Amino acid sequence: MIPDFLVTHSGGFHADELLSSVILTRLFPLARLIRSRAPEWIRPGQDRIIYDVGGAYDADAGIFDHHQRGAPLRDDGQPYSSFGLIWKHYGRDYLAARGLPADHVEAVHSSFDASFVLPIDLTDNGALSPSGPLAGLTLPALLETLKPVFDEAEPDADDRAFHAALAIARSFVEAKIAQSAAKLRAEAIVHEAIKAAGQGHILELPRGMPFRPAIVKAGADHLLFVVHPREKDWCVTGIRRAEDGFELRADLPAAWAGLANGELAAACGIEGASFCHNGRFIAAARSREAALAMAELAVKEALSIGV
Repeated sequence: MIPDFLVTHSGGFHADELLSSVILTRLFPLARLIRSRAPEWIRPGQDRIIYDVGGAYDADAGIFDHHQRGAPLRDDGQPYSSFGLIWKHYGRDYLAARGLPADHVEAVHSSFDASFVLPIDLTDNGALSPSGPLAGLTLPALLETLKPVFDEAEPDADDRAFHAALAIARSFVEAKIAQSAAKLRAEAIVHEAIKAAGQGHILELPRGMPFRPAIVKAGADHLLFVVHPREKDWCVTGIRRAEDGFELRADLPAAWAGLANGELAAACGIEGASFCHNGRFIAAARSREAALAMAELAVKEALSIGV
């Protein structure tokens, strides 16, 4: 079915119907987006998709609400919002329309659902309540700051704000999916580099790219540092132990911390060494040879202290 109308509720908006609208307007660019609670609009019909309003979930009828009794749940019992429902039924088509290779669609659909869609679902349903100083900087909170203020009197204020927020929400969805797709492209490159490294402790890559997921997937626990070129120099980078947190498999040598140029070159004895972050997670050199030499020294020290 190609709908003529995409129907969601009028009034104040939340992240779930905004993000649902991102998906649907990309798939059905000629459909007219209607924001209404009028019975004639939120009643299922052959010409429309209804979401976040209407009091029912029936994919065959084109209605995707989650506010009613008996609202839909994921297989693990966690609640859907309208965004989760729209992503479940239309996300794969959206990814195909974005030009993802067919063999990447399922992986990106799943990773985006877990990392982006599910938190929106949980927050919208009150099952997740971010707290602390960053609570007001979550994506749902930031999108809601785009609502009109309470005394803005123009009758179309809500609709104007919704469409302005829609453009911003679209940029986040597209950027996150682009990152997920890039990780899959990078995985193949990193996998070949892991094979080339053998049992060595240094992974050399042809450019900067996401590398940790592929290293973990390959079980390459022996790798300690990554070397790759940047625009004008080369990097030596540590590998985080876990997805969250900053602990590395091995730190760069303590004697290098915070040094640059001549001081760093003197400390490590390598001409071309140009910078080491005070946190000892990244260093730079002016040439590939210098970067690899720094990485070899870092490996030697790390092994000597028993990482």
